[in-house]
Amino acid sequence: MTIPTMTSADERGLRGASLDSRLRQIFFAMPPEKLAALAQRVRDEATRRELLYFRDGIQETINVMLRPAGIFSEQLNYFHYVALTLVGALKRMPELYLKDFNIRDVVPLGELEAKWLWDTWGASHNQFHTVFGRLDAIVNLTAPFWKRTLSFIEPNLVGVGGIHLIPTAEAIVRDVIVPALQEAAPDLDLESPQDLRDLFILELTDHAEAIGRKGRTICLIDPKYSGDGPNELETLTHYYRAHGYDIYHADPTELVLRNNEVYYEGHLIDVAYRDYEVRDLAEMEKEGENLRAMKQLFRANQIVSSMAGDFDHKSCFEVFTDPRFAQYFSVDERNVFRQHVLWTRILGDRRSTDAHGEVIDLLDYARKNREALVIKPNRSYGGESVWIGPSVTDGEWEDAIEKAAQEPGAWVMQALADIAVYDFPVLADDGSVQAAPFYVVVGFAPTKYGVAVLGRASQKQVVNVAQRGGMLAVLVGRHTPRVLPPRYDSKLEK
Repeated sequence: MTIPTMTSADERGLRGASLDSRLRQIFFAMPPEKLAALAQRVRDEATRRELLYFRDGIQETINVMLRPAGIFSEQLNYFHYVALTLVGALKRMPELYLKDFNIRDVVPLGELEAKWLWDTWGASHNQFHTVFGRLDAIVNLTAPFWKRTLSFIEPNLVGVGGIHLIPTAEAIVRDVIVPALQEAAPDLDLESPQDLRDLFILELTDHAEAIGRKGRTICLIDPKYSGDGPNELETLTHYYRAHGYDIYHADPTELVLRNNEVYYEGHLIDVAYRDYEVRDLAEMEKEGENLRAMKQLFRANQIVSSMAGDFDHKSCFEVFTDPRFAQYFSVDERNVFRQHVLWTRILGDRRSTDAHGEVIDLLDYARKNREALVIKPNRSYGGESVWIGPSVTDGEWEDAIEKAAQEPGAWVMQALADIAVYDFPVLADDGSVQAAPFYVVVGFAPTKYGVAVLGRASQKQVVNVAQRGGMLAVLVGRHTPRVLPPRYDSKLEK
């Protein structure tokens, strides 16, 4: 009998499965009363540490899954490489949009939005600009061949949620849950990845230095008084001030332009971060708001994300997966696209190529391949209006196709990837501990210094915190001994 040779990737995958299995075993061996106490402590800490979401001004505490996901450093390094490669490609979208009419058809901008691009984007932006974003993906973290399961769903490049949420959820699990796990398994070693708050602030200060600003005064800009969504920027302002940064939180209408410099309450701003899409800013300007200061920040390259952030259309993945545009990308980038970017097309009455390069009629293709596709809005977020082919009726699917045909550029169809399902411990009504399956999606927020991972879990296939999903802390574990000894005879006695 011959033992098949195991690659190092195979062994790492099996060890990943072993780590996940070990975490499951520890949790399901816990007495229900202990699990209940841990659940209450986690919730209390989430509220105390401002892990919050606001709906119509009403505060909700975001749910944190009790059981963390465990990965290894080499997995984290690979996620960093792939995510950074994709962000690098996405950063070139404004330049491509301005010079290629075919790109404009695939990633359409509204008239007002496009005017902002033409008014503020210059040659210097093509040389240097910064995008801070999150790329959402599906991956089975514990599969032996985990690399093959990594599939990117969509980019989110403006106002990404998680800068405060991710490290806070990780810290809560590390402080409350990990010690309880180590009581049962003293050799269990789980640690947080790099703190996203550190990665984020380094991006802003590096950007200020790169554009030649003498100061390092930062302004975080969002709809400050809306009362909806996570209140991250206000929380981050307090956090960074406590760490010695000169930082402010403003609504765009509170900024003042004087002598080509932008001020907030008399403070000269060197670099700004925005949680505002340009299409929303353009609408505000149309309605009479004075946004000259915001426009100056874009023009002077003082804002993160740059206008490249507004190219977070899901149809950017059509640019990555359509052979027409291969000339714009390097061999390494195209390899990443081929392995990890889901086939995506603007859904409408037109022809394109399928995943194998064959020419197809897109509407006809959508009708014939419902079980293998998903239809969703090109630009909205929050998990709304998503039609998953196998989960809807023929009538609902046809309605989605007709809607897309009537709204050119507004909808995409995408290859359907298998969403990873993990078992998590939950407390039943009778007080017992039971395993419940949850769908899991991850988001990667990469910078040149590292990558943070936002895990989200839901019992719905559309996984989003805005849809009341739960946050999943992804911690880094150390390797257990090899699955096989260093030397293993290839022949066994019969």
